[in-house]
Amino acid sequence: MRILVIEDDVNLNRQLSDALKEAGYVVDQAFDGEEGHYLGETEPYDAVILDIGLPMMDGISVVEKWRSEGKGMPVLMLTARDRWSDKVAGIDAGADDYVAKPFHVEEVLARVRALIRRAAGHSSSEIVCGPVRLDTKASKATVDGVPLKLTSHEFRLLSYLMHHMGQVVSRTELVEHMYDQDFDRDSNTIEVFVGRLRKKLGVDLIETVRGLGYRMQAPSEAAK
Repeated sequence: MRILVIEDDVNLNRQLSDALKEAGYVVDQAFDGEEGHYLGETEPYDAVILDIGLPMMDGISVVEKWRSEGKGMPVLMLTARDRWSDKVAGIDAGADDYVAKPFHVEEVLARVRALIRRAAGHSSSEIVCGPVRLDTKASKATVDGVPLKLTSHEFRLLSYLMHHMGQVVSRTELVEHMYDQDFDRDSNTIEVFVGRLRKKLGVDLIETVRGLGYRMQAPSEAAK
């Protein structure tokens, strides 16, 4: 999953980004509203953390522009604790949730997980596909209760496919959501990671849809 953090406070931006990376996310950073708007307009993100008080363009203007442009990625807005009007304005502009400063990073992570789950149509912190269980809170996966030993890239791949179960996901889409903006987009490593992940899962859940990409679904669904 790929997250954009837009926060002009360098230390806070780094703190949030480090925590997200530790939790297994790919993170891009922006430090003003114009840069943040541009990235959100041109790059695909699974969620955005957006400060309301930004230089160049404020957070409310950023999210308003995204929504007017048809961008629907979940947005978590960071607001000042004593400014309830900012919270209302942010939600009305198109933000999906907010966290008031100062905050605990764990709360931000929990809200980001919830926004991504809801956007993909999942209500629980655990996503199940046949014998495979993905714990989004703990960033762990198991097969029949046995923990999977996955690299960070393999976990990101599994997480994205399970969040989008039953959908055909192209290789390009996987690359865009597994790597940051500086990654070489011409890489063919997705095929390698899919092969490794299939071996580690030990069950036939990832289908190759010729010419389109990959689809993950439970055996009973795949047989229909």
